[in-house]
Amino acid sequence: MSEFYRIKRLPPYVIAEVNAMRAAARAAGEDIIDLGMGNPDLPPPEHVIEKLCEVARKPDAHGYSASKGIPGLRKAQAGYYARRFGVELDPESEVVVTLGSKEGLANLAQAITAPGDVVLAPNPSYPIHTFGFIIAGATIRSVPTTPDERYFEALERAVKFTVPKPSVLVMGYPSNPTAEVVDLAFYERVVAFAKEHGLWILSDLAYSELYYDGVPTPSILQVQGAKDVAVEFTSMSKTYSMAGWRMGFAVGNRTLIAALTRVKSYLDYGAFTPIQAAAVAAINGPQDIVEKNRALYKRRRDVLVESFGRAGWDIPSPRASMFCWAPLPPALAHLGSLEFTKQLLTHAGVAVAPGVGYGEDGEGFVRIAMVENEQRIRQAARNVKRYLQSMGVNTPGQQKAIGE
Repeated sequence: MSEFYRIKRLPPYVIAEVNAMRAAARAAGEDIIDLGMGNPDLPPPEHVIEKLCEVARKPDAHGYSASKGIPGLRKAQAGYYARRFGVELDPESEVVVTLGSKEGLANLAQAITAPGDVVLAPNPSYPIHTFGFIIAGATIRSVPTTPDERYFEALERAVKFTVPKPSVLVMGYPSNPTAEVVDLAFYERVVAFAKEHGLWILSDLAYSELYYDGVPTPSILQVQGAKDVAVEFTSMSKTYSMAGWRMGFAVGNRTLIAALTRVKSYLDYGAFTPIQAAAVAAINGPQDIVEKNRALYKRRRDVLVESFGRAGWDIPSPRASMFCWAPLPPALAHLGSLEFTKQLLTHAGVAVAPGVGYGEDGEGFVRIAMVENEQRIRQAARNVKRYLQSMGVNTPGQQKAIGE
C-alpha cells in the first residue's frame, strides 16, 4: 500500500493514533469523556426528521438523485445567503450541494489542481484544507492561521518567492482548530490581494452560526466583487446538528462551481433525496434550533473555561466555533501535544485532539470540542485536576493552601 503514489504523499494521521487509544480504553470498559472529535451530541430539529420520514415513505424517492442537488435545496441555500449575509446567488449556476463541506473541498481540489501546483493553506488548519490538495498532486505552502499583519506578510512572501506562483488560497473562519474569527475588513483585503495576484479563494464557513457574544460571523461573499475569485463552503452539520447526514454547499464563483459540479457528476449521484428534502425543511423552516444550539454551546464554553481554569489549566475563551484551542499547561509543555494528549486519556480519562495533528504550527496546543454536556465537562475538569496534581502541577486549591 505504501507504494501507491497518493498514499505515499500522506503522512501518518496522528489523530488516528489517539482515536485508537480511546476506542481501546472504551472497549476495556473505561469511562472516557470524549472532547476530541467535533461530533455534535444534539439531535436535529423534530420537523426535519419528520420531513425525512415523510419523503422516505414515497415510492419514487429512492432512485438516483441529482448530483448538484435538487432545485429546491439550491434555492433554499440561496435564500439563506440572502437573509443572513445580503448576498444574492443564482441557484442554478452559483450553488452546488455537496456531501458535507469536506467532500466539496476535496472534489474541488481534484477539479482545479494540476500536479505541481502551489496552494496556500493555513497552518494549523482542518486537515482537508491541506490533504485535499496534496492528494490532488499539489504542493502546500503554509500561511499563518492568525489573521494579523503576519498573515498578509506571509501572503506577500509566498507570491513573490514561490515557483510556480501560487494559484489557490484556502482559508476557514471561524477557524477549525483555533476558533479565531475575522471581520469584513479582513476579507476585503484578502479579496483585493487575490485579484491582484490571480488567486482563487476557497473559504470554509462551516461554523457560520456558532458565534458568541452577539458578533455574527461574516461571509467573504459580502465583499463587493468577491464572487469574481471566491467560493465558500458551508455545512448543516453544526448549525442543525446534522453531521451524519452529510449535507453541505459550495456557493460563489461560477467557474469554480461549474468545475466542482462537473467532477461530482462523474463521482456521485448526490445525496439521498429524502435527506435533501429534509435539508430544505431545515433551512426554510423555524430557526429557533440555531439560536438554541448557539446558546447551548456558549454555556458549555463558559463552563469549560471556568472549570478547567479552577483545575489549573487556563484556556482562552473562543469567540466562535465548537472548539477551544488550548495551550498546554506550562509545566507540561515539554511533553508535546501528542504525548500530553495520550497521558490525559490514560490518566484522566479525557480525550482531546493533539494540536500537531492540524499542522506543525499546532504543536504546543490541543483542541477541545464542546460536545459533552455541562455535567460531563465539569467531571472532565475534576479528572484533569487530579492528573495535574499527580504530575506535580500546583492547582489553585494547592496554591491557596500553600499561601495559608
